[in-house]
Amino acid sequence: MRWRRLGRIWAPDGTLPWARAHAMLPTPLPLPDGRLRVLLACTDAQTVSRIGWVDLDGDDPRRVVGWAREPVLDIGAPGRFDDNGVNPCSVLALPDGRVRLWYVGYQLQRQVPYTLFTGVAEAERPDGPFRRLREVPVLDRAEGEPFFRTAPCVMPQPGGGFACWYIGGGEFHEVEGRMQPRYALRHATSADGLAWSAPGRVLMEPGPGELGFGRPWLVPEGQGWRLWYSVRGPKGYGLGTAVSPDGLRWERRDAEAGLAPAPGEWDGEMVCYAAVTRIGGTEYMLYNGNGYGRTGLGLAVRDDG
Repeated sequence: MRWRRLGRIWAPDGTLPWARAHAMLPTPLPLPDGRLRVLLACTDAQTVSRIGWVDLDGDDPRRVVGWAREPVLDIGAPGRFDDNGVNPCSVLALPDGRVRLWYVGYQLQRQVPYTLFTGVAEAERPDGPFRRLREVPVLDRAEGEPFFRTAPCVMPQPGGGFACWYIGGGEFHEVEGRMQPRYALRHATSADGLAWSAPGRVLMEPGPGELGFGRPWLVPEGQGWRLWYSVRGPKGYGLGTAVSPDGLRWERRDAEAGLAPAPGEWDGEMVCYAAVTRIGGTEYMLYNGNGYGRTGLGLAVRDDG
């Protein structure tokens, strides 16, 4: 599998107070008129993230045709689980036209650096704004997951209800002088997308020298599934991939990821937070580069020829 870079296509210009930098966790949502809306998180001067969007031309996704001037989801009230940042991770268009968003809520702590749990919000239409359906996490602390239960990739199930693949864990370790988190890929189910089974089923644990798997993203492939994820090491993320016949048993094939850092470029140190989608029959990858999205939003096209 190979991906051909189409370049960095968008980054904040620094003029909006809520969007001084970053374009993190690109999360695609096809719009009825053919545009591709990409929800993402931008940061203010204190590196607190809020959710906005950019729109890509459906005929030429390298072309940005609009972007949010205001956040569609702001941070939570002081003391809430999402009072220091919100990042998108999964979005679904519901049959009645509403749009449901699952997002990462970030909160600073004293004894550990931070916690990450999952919130949910809805909009009456794709343009937003989103309003929270719960003021508390829908993926909250559980046994074995006291610090992280977040970044779900949510998918409706054929028989009804939802399933999600997410990161969960409860450890911090000092690595090269920094407190670093450790978390696994986990799975949970829900009848309504709000109340989820807990604790999650562990599907994949990090190996030697690895700390976890960030931002899982599933796509159907053949009779099974392909998973994209960001492999976290002491110095940041690299891109990984795995295949499964049923979404539960995974075979890692990181060598097939097909997109590595490009030395000297905006993504020369890191490739992470990939979301793979089809536009007009062509497979594209939205992703972040250096600094966990600090350098903007990139696009690549699958090119196995």
